[in-house]
Amino acid sequence: MPAITTIQREEVVALLREGRAPRGEIAARTGVSPGTVSAIKAHMTMGTYGGIPTDEAETDELIEASETTFGLERDLQQALRQNISQLEDGLRIVDGGKERVTEAGRIDILAQDAHGRTVVIELKAGTAALEALTQLLAYMAVAENSGGIRGILVAGDFPSRLRFAAKAVPNVELRQYRFRFSFDRIE
Repeated sequence: MPAITTIQREEVVALLREGRAPRGEIAARTGVSPGTVSAIKAHMTMGTYGGIPTDEAETDELIEASETTFGLERDLQQALRQNISQLEDGLRIVDGGKERVTEAGRIDILAQDAHGRTVVIELKAGTAALEALTQLLAYMAVAENSGGIRGILVAGDFPSRLRFAAKAVPNVELRQYRFRFSFDRIE
């Protein structure tokens, strides 16, 4: 990934703070990728990036790691959407094939189970942070319906505190994903 300049970084941060331009427009105006804009915005939101770089190499590394994570989550979401029954028999996607935007944020996948209950599915590439459970619960609150609601947090791994916390919420499940590659000979 090509490094962004200090000027580009400052422009992205300023435009994000204004909050009026969409990600694609900010990327075009500053000459960076939309993923870089998303990465900076994510770090600003989490409070882990204040927009004033202390070390340019470290900031570039954070941006690259965030872009990679966003890509993995996007790939994970696409794979799960195509194979939703592998998560649970009887699940069907009800979000029109795209993330549902709510006041609590973007719900990765909104589905309905075989009993008619709404199922909010949150995906995390790699190990889920404890905050992922809070995020899932917020999404469940805004997606609540009269037929009941469940939440499934899908990640590569879960720290023990998150596992214990999830046990206290009866309608939340943790699911660990694994990759299995197959290599078919092309003739």
